[in-house]
Amino acid sequence: MKKTIVIAAFISSISAVAQTEVTDTISGRQLGEIVVKGEKPQVKGHDGVMVVDLPDIVKDKPVTNILEALGYLPGVMDNNGMVWLAGASDVTIILNGELTNMPLQNLYQLLYNTPVDRLKNVEIMYSAPAKYHVNGAVINVVLKTPTPLDGLQGQVRAGYNQAHYGSYGGVLAATYAIKDWTFDLNYGLTRGKSWSREETWSNHLYDDGRTMIEDDMRRISQSWSNTIFASASWKTLKFTYNGQIISDSKSWGLSSGTLGNFTNAYNMLSPVGYHNIAMRYTAPFGMTIGGDYTNYSENRSQSLFKDTDYLLGSENRQDINRWHVYVDQQHQLGKWQLSYGAEYQHSKDRSSQHYAMSDNPDFDDILNEDVASFYVGTQRSFDWGLSFNLSAKGEYYHNRYQHNWNLIPQLGATCYKTPKSIFQLNFNTQHIYPSYWELHGGTSHINDYSTVIGNPALQPYIQYDAQFNYILRQKYVATLYFQYGDKATVQLPYQSPDAQKLIYQTINMNYERVVGLNLYAPFGVGYLWNATATVNVMNRRAKADQFHDIGFDNSKWIFYGSLNNSFKFSHNSPVTVSVDFSYISPSLQGIADLSGIWKFDAGVKWQFGKKRCCELDLKADDIFNKWSPTMTINHAGQDYRMKVSDMTRNLKLTFIWRFNGFKPKDNDIDTSRFGTGK
Repeated sequence: MKKTIVIAAFISSISAVAQTEVTDTISGRQLGEIVVKGEKPQVKGHDGVMVVDLPDIVKDKPVTNILEALGYLPGVMDNNGMVWLAGASDVTIILNGELTNMPLQNLYQLLYNTPVDRLKNVEIMYSAPAKYHVNGAVINVVLKTPTPLDGLQGQVRAGYNQAHYGSYGGVLAATYAIKDWTFDLNYGLTRGKSWSREETWSNHLYDDGRTMIEDDMRRISQSWSNTIFASASWKTLKFTYNGQIISDSKSWGLSSGTLGNFTNAYNMLSPVGYHNIAMRYTAPFGMTIGGDYTNYSENRSQSLFKDTDYLLGSENRQDINRWHVYVDQQHQLGKWQLSYGAEYQHSKDRSSQHYAMSDNPDFDDILNEDVASFYVGTQRSFDWGLSFNLSAKGEYYHNRYQHNWNLIPQLGATCYKTPKSIFQLNFNTQHIYPSYWELHGGTSHINDYSTVIGNPALQPYIQYDAQFNYILRQKYVATLYFQYGDKATVQLPYQSPDAQKLIYQTINMNYERVVGLNLYAPFGVGYLWNATATVNVMNRRAKADQFHDIGFDNSKWIFYGSLNNSFKFSHNSPVTVSVDFSYISPSLQGIADLSGIWKFDAGVKWQFGKKRCCELDLKADDIFNKWSPTMTINHAGQDYRMKVSDMTRNLKLTFIWRFNGFKPKDNDIDTSRFGTGK
């Protein structure tokens, strides 16, 4: 104790001497306010994955749901409500790294019902590893995970959409966690009614003469849609249900023209039902097993009238049952990660079509389909800045029309020496299969002239995609890409030489090839103005030696450009204004040429209430109604033109109330490199 006191006294004496021997020559001054600013990274890259901080990108946009938010991702373009990724022939959207196995329209509805506040980030994988059970490009939507400290959180959203007709609906989204349990509920109810116009001019060569057949069709449809997503998780065990019931579904095609006045009415005789139940378990030793069951049912009638005369009627039924199971295993071998697994899917589709007052043949058919696959893959990161993942999948496909084996390789690599410069190389192949209904060969009459015909001889096709990405300063993205579809499919109108009939049928081409460059660049002036510019230049070529009884070889350079802008009046302003512009130059689809299109969108976002728990969004899409192309076919005797209008113009008003602290992600500084770990 005495020793401690002596040492302390010695240190104090040294400090006192030092203070007396050194004179401070710096005069005291009052320093002004110091502001340290840091720019938050928007795009990161690792292991062939592009991680995008999408919540930060759309935080000032009048965006209320995840589906709308995806349109602001680097490389993503909104194609009339469909998500299209530049450089990818097809893109699959998954949730939290898990495949949903939902039909596309159901998945889009779920994303539309999910609040953008639930979004944590988004991962873009141009070459998804085989462990995701997806071929080709993937957009992985990563949602926030609720914790017991959060309690019950959620939001209520109500909206009205005015297009030609009004539509309205509401969404309830809630999360809850207690001990080892987490619950997620999402329910949406929508009353929709739509209208579109389709004008066609068909100069038909038949019997050594030309006949101009004009038609002006107005399409009207309405329905009630109930969508539900519910999940319950206990530690590493997860149960999920998602489904949709569509009731009071009706549509009419009212056409007038050269051949007279027609009414084509479709009615759902029973609600359209979609149900999926899934289970997933992850073991502590790296194994994941799971499975799901899906049922889809539809019963639709068609009635075709010319003036008041009944021409024909039909009843179309479809009932699909699909079972899917999989097992995955991962091992960490030093710095190498090894993964392998297998999956099996069996589908049974029973479809029928029965006609009244028509000579069209009926059918009542069962189509069984089996798909089995196994894969092996590896992943490795090197200290000098290279990471890659490589996998190969063997797939066996079987139905009564065909059975074959396919090898599906995949490669994704990232070169990362500094955050300022990231390089990514991706390559993948995928097998794309036709729809069940097309393989049955059913027939549907649009009017007395136009007919849609199935194609039992339709073949699956193989798609090859390659991309090279360059990410500069974690915000600018350039993508050079190549796509090749061997026996790619297309559905286009064809003027029959044997009868005065216009035929729509999906056929296989020789190939479709696309090469292009996409550029993504955000910029702005402080909080006042934030903008994102996207430019995509591509060359598309489609070739078919046999398009019915003719051939074509069509190619064209295509330009896409967009500029998205948001404006704020102050740093903390509750009001944000957005103005967006998009343009696509003349393009092509198989044998058809498509006219250039453009659109102008504007919106305003107002947050108010305690802790800004309430939000009001007003947005006008395609204000000038110019986002619908005109299709022209003029080749080898085919002379056809179609103009579609009033499909995308609308005015949306949305109200949001967040309860119990359910709020958007709000981090202004990147702290990913701070802290001591979890």
